[in-house]
Amino acid sequence: MTIPQGRRSSTFTRLLRHGFTDPSSAERLLGSEVLAPVAEDTVLLDALAATADPDLALLGLVRLAEAEPEEERQRLLSTLVTAKPLRDRLLGVLGASEALGDHLARHPRDWRALAVYESADLHPGVEEFTRGLADATDPDSLRVAYRRCLLSIAARDVCGTIDVAETAAELADLATATLRAALRVAEAAAPEDAARCRLAVIAMGKCGGHELNYVSDVDVIFVAEPADPAEDDEAPALQAANRLAAHLMRICSETTVEGTIWPVDANLRPEGRNGPLVRTLSSHLAYYQRWAKTWEFQALLKARPVAGDAALGTAYIETIAPLVWQASERDNFVPDVQKMRRRVVDNIPAHEIDRELKLGPGGLRDVEFAVQLLQLVHGRSDPSLRSGTTLDALAALAAGGYVGRTDAAQLDEAYRFLRSMEHRIQLYRLRRTHLVPEAEVAQRRLGRSLGLRTEPVVALNRAWRRHAGVVRRLHEKLFYRPLLDAVAQLGPGEARLSTEAARERLVALGYDDPTGALRHLEALASGVSRKAAIQRTLLPVLLGWFADSADPDAGLLNFRKVSDALGQTPWYLRLLRDEGAAAENLARVLSAGRLAPDLLMRAPEAVALLGDVRGLEPRGRAQLEQEVLAAVRRSDNAENAVAVARGVRRRELFRTAAGDLIGSYGTEESPAEADPGALVDRVGSALSDLNAATLAGTLRAVVRDGWGDTLPTRFTVIGMGRFGGHEQGYGSDADVLFVHEPREGVDEQEAAKAASRVVTELRRLLEIPSADPPLLIDPDLRPEGKTGPLVRSLASYAAYYRRWSQVWEAQALLRAEPVAGDAELGARFVELVDPLRYPAEGLGEDGAREIRRLKARMESERLPRGADPTLHTKLGRGGLSDVEWTVQLLQMRHGWAEPGLRTTSTRPALAAAVAAGLLPGEEAAMLDEAWVLATRVRNAVMLVRGRPGDTFPSDGRELAAVARYLGYEPGHVGDMLEDYRRTTRRARAVVDEVFYAATTH
Repeated sequence: MTIPQGRRSSTFTRLLRHGFTDPSSAERLLGSEVLAPVAEDTVLLDALAATADPDLALLGLVRLAEAEPEEERQRLLSTLVTAKPLRDRLLGVLGASEALGDHLARHPRDWRALAVYESADLHPGVEEFTRGLADATDPDSLRVAYRRCLLSIAARDVCGTIDVAETAAELADLATATLRAALRVAEAAAPEDAARCRLAVIAMGKCGGHELNYVSDVDVIFVAEPADPAEDDEAPALQAANRLAAHLMRICSETTVEGTIWPVDANLRPEGRNGPLVRTLSSHLAYYQRWAKTWEFQALLKARPVAGDAALGTAYIETIAPLVWQASERDNFVPDVQKMRRRVVDNIPAHEIDRELKLGPGGLRDVEFAVQLLQLVHGRSDPSLRSGTTLDALAALAAGGYVGRTDAAQLDEAYRFLRSMEHRIQLYRLRRTHLVPEAEVAQRRLGRSLGLRTEPVVALNRAWRRHAGVVRRLHEKLFYRPLLDAVAQLGPGEARLSTEAARERLVALGYDDPTGALRHLEALASGVSRKAAIQRTLLPVLLGWFADSADPDAGLLNFRKVSDALGQTPWYLRLLRDEGAAAENLARVLSAGRLAPDLLMRAPEAVALLGDVRGLEPRGRAQLEQEVLAAVRRSDNAENAVAVARGVRRRELFRTAAGDLIGSYGTEESPAEADPGALVDRVGSALSDLNAATLAGTLRAVVRDGWGDTLPTRFTVIGMGRFGGHEQGYGSDADVLFVHEPREGVDEQEAAKAASRVVTELRRLLEIPSADPPLLIDPDLRPEGKTGPLVRSLASYAAYYRRWSQVWEAQALLRAEPVAGDAELGARFVELVDPLRYPAEGLGEDGAREIRRLKARMESERLPRGADPTLHTKLGRGGLSDVEWTVQLLQMRHGWAEPGLRTTSTRPALAAAVAAGLLPGEEAAMLDEAWVLATRVRNAVMLVRGRPGDTFPSDGRELAAVARYLGYEPGHVGDMLEDYRRTTRRARAVVDEVFYAATTH
C-alpha cells in the first residue's frame, strides 16, 4: 500500500497526535495486508491511542492477526471494530505487555478468553481459575493455561475494570488454582507417593496475604502426615511428600519455551534452606515453640492453606496462629522487627536505592512492615486486625483507632499507587523486578498505563516521589499516632481506646512505665481548650521522637514539666506547632539525658532557642563578654551581678548542649553531623569561651564592689588545662592561675591582700548554691600546688620558675593562656613561661625520661580500683592522657624550632607535628581519632547522667543513651564498646612507639 506524499505528512501528524512515537513504523504496520480491512477505521486508531504504548499495541495486533488463519482473522478484526469492551481489553493488554503479546502470537486463539468477562461485576475466583486449568495434564500445558488465565486478569486490570487490590487478589487466586493443578500433575506422575501421605501446601508472603504481584516468588511451606494415622514410622510418608513437593516446585519453576509460571520458594520453612523441605505438624510446632526467630512469626502472619489436604492445612493454621499472636511478648520484639527493616535497606545496592520501589525508603516494604508490626502488637487482643492482606489490615487498624483515619487514607492511597507501578512494570515483560526503569520510553509507557497522559514521564516521577514521601513520613508516624486516641477526648461519634490497649502500644514503643506515660498524656491532652487541642496535634509525633531515644519515659516526663511551666505562655505551643524544627529539637533534647533538661527546667523560656537550628550555634567570646559585662553594669551589687552572669552561662550551656545533641542525633531538618571532631571542637571552644566570659564578668563585679573603678593591683586570670586549651567538656572544672602586679606606688603587701580578696570573693560568688550550675575554679596547678598561695605577683612567678620549677610544671604551662582580667599582664605572663614550656634546643633526655616516669606512675596509681583500663577515657589505654602527653612531649622537644607547635590545643598541635614531619599522618590520625572519641564519651556521660565521669555508665539505659549520642543504632551498645577498645588500642600502639620509645634527636 503506497501513501501519497501529502497524505503521508498528514498521517505522520495524526499518528504523533495519537501517541505513537515511531510514526514511520506505525504507518507501515497500519498499511500491512492483515489490517487492510480496518486500516481506515478511526475507532481502531482511537483505541490504540488510548493504550499505554500505541506502538507496542499495534505491533502486537499485527503479530496476532498474522498468526490467525484467514477466517479467524476476519472474526478478530470484526470484533475489534464492533465490540468496544473486548477491543479495549485486547489492545490494552497488547499496549502494556510485550510478554503477553508474545503469548498471543504463539497461541492466537487465547484472545477469545477476553470475551468471557463482559460484566464489570463478574470476577473469577479460585474455582473458575481451577476450571480454566482443568485440561492441563503436563507442565507445558499448565503454563499455557496459566498465561491464558493471566491474560484475562491483565485485560481487566489495564482497562480499570478491577483496581489494584482486586488484581492482586485475583493473581493470588490464580496462584492457588495453579498450585492445586501442579500438585495434581505431580500426584498423577507418582500415585504411590500420593497414596502414602497427606500433603498440605501453605501459602506465605503475598500469595498467602491474597495480594500477589504479576511476577513474584510464591512462598510456601509444606506440611505432611502419613495417610494412615496408625502408621508408626513417619519416614516413608515424609519421603513421599518430599518427592511430591519437589515435583510441584519444578513444575512451576522450570523454564521452557512457554516461559516460567513463577518460582516456588520454600525458604520460609523452619531452618530455611538448611531445613527439611517437608515436616509433620508436630515438628513444625516444636520448632516454632523453641527455635523460631521474630521474623518467622512476622512471616506466618500471612500463612494460608491453599492446596493439598484441606483438613491438614486448616489444622496447621489453627496450631500455629496462637504462637503468631503471642510473638509481641518476646524480648526485644519491636527492636528485632525494626532492625530487620533497617537490614533490608542496608543491603540494597547503592546504585539501585533511588529506583527501588519495594525495598527502598518510602517503598512498599515500609508500609507492610509498619502495618505488620502494629498487627502483631495489637492483634493479640483484637482479632479484627488478623488479616494477611496489607490494605485490609490497614483499614482495620484505622477502624480500631490504632491509626489515624487521615493517615490511613493517605497510606492506602500511596500504597495503591506504588503497587500499581510495580504491577505495570512487571506486566511489561512478566519479569520479577521492583526497579523503576531509567529509560524515558519505559517511563512514558508506565506513566500512560497509570492514566498519566499529559507529560507522562514528568507526571509519573512527580507522583511517585510524592507518594514515596508520604510513605516515608507515615512509616515512622504510624507507630505513634494511635496513642493519641488513648489519652484525649475524641470528636463526636468516635470511640476512645481502652487504657489497656494504649498501655500495650506504649510498651511496644519502648516505654518502661506505660502507666505513668498515660497519666502524662492524659494531663497534657485532655480537655477542650486550645492548649489541649494543640497538644493533641503535637503528641503523636513527639511520642515517636521520644521513642527513638534511649529513655522515652524521661523525654515525656520532661515535656510535661516544660509544658506545665510554659503552657500558658502564648508563644510556646505556637512555636512547637508552627516551627518544624522546634518540636523535634525539643524532643531530642528532652529525651537524650539529664543535663540539658535540667538546664531547661531552670529557665524554660530557653525553648525559644530551638526554633531555628542557627539559634543553636555557639556565640563568640566577644559577644558573650559584652552581654555579661552589660549585665554587671546594670546590677546594684556583686551578688546580683554574678547571679545574672551565671544565668547567662546557664542559658548558653543549654544552647551548646542542645546544639551538640541535635548535631549528634540529627533531626529531619538538621541531619547528624558526619565529623565528630568538628562537634568536639565546637563544644570545647564554646564552653571555654563561656567560662572565660563568666570569669570576666565576675571579676569586674568583684572589683567594682570592693574598690570601685581601680584595683590596687593589676590582675589577670590564666586558663590552664582544658580551659587554656579551649577543650573544656560539660563536666570540666576551670583550671586557672591567678597573677597580679602592684600598681605604681602601691605597697606589695597591700596589693597582695587585695588580690587575695579578689580570688576568694570570685570563687565564692561563682559557687553560691543556686538554680544555676556552679563554675568550679581549680587553682591546683599553681606553684607549690595546694600548699602554695592562691595568687602570686608576676615577679614571684618569675622567681619560682627560675629556681624551683619542675618538668611537670613546665608541661602544665603548655596550656597556659590568659582568659580574663588585665590583657597586657596576661601577655607578659605568657612571655615569662614560653622559655620553660618550649626550652631552647628542646627538652633534654633527662627531662623526657622524667615525663615518662611521671606518666607511668600516674597510670599505675591514679586509675581507680576496679576500673577497666580499656574503657577509662582519661587514664586508660589510648585515652586522653596518653594522647595529650604524647603531643606535649613533642611540643616540649620541638616547639622552640616549630612555631606551629606553640599552641595550647591538642588537635592543632597534632596537625602541626604532622606538617613538621615529626609524626606520620596515619599515626597522628589514630591519636586524633582516639582523643576525639574519648572526649565525646566524657561529654556524653555528662549529658546523659548530669554528672561527670571518666568511664562508660554501668546502667543499661544510660549506656544505650551514650551509644545513641555517639551515632549507634539501638541494640548496638556492644559495637560501641568494641569500637572504643579498637580505636584506643591502636592509639596506644602509637603512644608506645612515639612517647615511650622516643629518643632525643
